[in-house]
Amino acid sequence: MTASVSTTTPHDPAAPSAPANLRLRDRPIDIFFVIVFSLFIITSSIADMVPTLGIDFNQPSPNFIVNSNWWYAHDTDPLFQNPPVWMRIVTGLSAFVYLAFYLVLVPALIKGWNWIQLPAVIYATMIASITGIIVFGVEFFGEPEWVTPNPAKFLAFNLPYVLIPILLLIRMRKPMPFTRRF
Repeated sequence: MTASVSTTTPHDPAAPSAPANLRLRDRPIDIFFVIVFSLFIITSSIADMVPTLGIDFNQPSPNFIVNSNWWYAHDTDPLFQNPPVWMRIVTGLSAFVYLAFYLVLVPALIKGWNWIQLPAVIYATMIASITGIIVFGVEFFGEPEWVTPNPAKFLAFNLPYVLIPILLLIRMRKPMPFTRRF
């Protein structure tokens, strides 16, 4: 018995072609993601850089970025405001690794780069695990000094950083994500 060898190549007109990507305007969920992840670029730069670099924001400050972090954290997020080393690692991931990913993700969504699927799945899994399980777990069920005194404000600011990546994970569930609407 001999094995047959296919002679079709990607340049062969008889070779099956990959489905074409849809235009961005035909992928409204990706327009939503472009907007949200563009905002995440800003918030990663403003919010997560401050505790990562060890900048004190326990008092109001004339510096807009420091004061923004104080305004959020002073009555809501003691873990973020006075982070132990492990939490500075979490904010460092957001300030440097996730930020770099967002800078690649946004053009990938706009241009329909299908190769972004695997990095998007890895990112969404990481952030859902680290933020959704560990940080939320500590903020709601951890040591008393880290539990949020203002769960509504905490969730309003932080839940999108878990839910949006999970939605991205669902969007990227199959190969060639930009060949379909969702």
